[in-house]
Amino acid sequence: MSEGLDVVLRLVRAQATLVKRFDASLGGLHGVSLADFTMLLRLSEAPGDRMRRVDLAEALGLTASGVTRGLVPLERIGLVRRDPDARDARVAYAALTETGRERLTEMLATAERVAEEVFAEPVWTGEETTRLAGLLGRLGGTGFTRRASGGS
Repeated sequence: MSEGLDVVLRLVRAQATLVKRFDASLGGLHGVSLADFTMLLRLSEAPGDRMRRVDLAEALGLTASGVTRGLVPLERIGLVRRDPDARDARVAYAALTETGRERLTEMLATAERVAEEVFAEPVWTGEETTRLAGLLGRLGGTGFTRRASGGS
């Protein structure tokens, strides 16, 4: 087996382990998955807390239909709403609701806690975590930007 394939398989396993860990915490406390959380977080970074569904799909590395399927349960529980475009009926926006913004704040605290547990010293140094983030960035992994204040 090549070293490259070994690395890919290790990354896939690490990703599965992280998803399980985040899903357990986010699901147990907030009733959402890591995928739901990342969708909400990405929306919170957009101007006005809303994005065209196609842009959200691109930002998350998903298909447009994948985003639509992911948004349905979030709409059903009132965290996201569908906003039509006044100028183009073919365009739909996904937008955080006020409830979605409030719940996302709580979810973010949970996710931060889990991430701190995963990358706690002495297992991981701050320098190693920073280096890992840089290496994953070279593979196309992107993080999230934080805004000083939430909402519009």
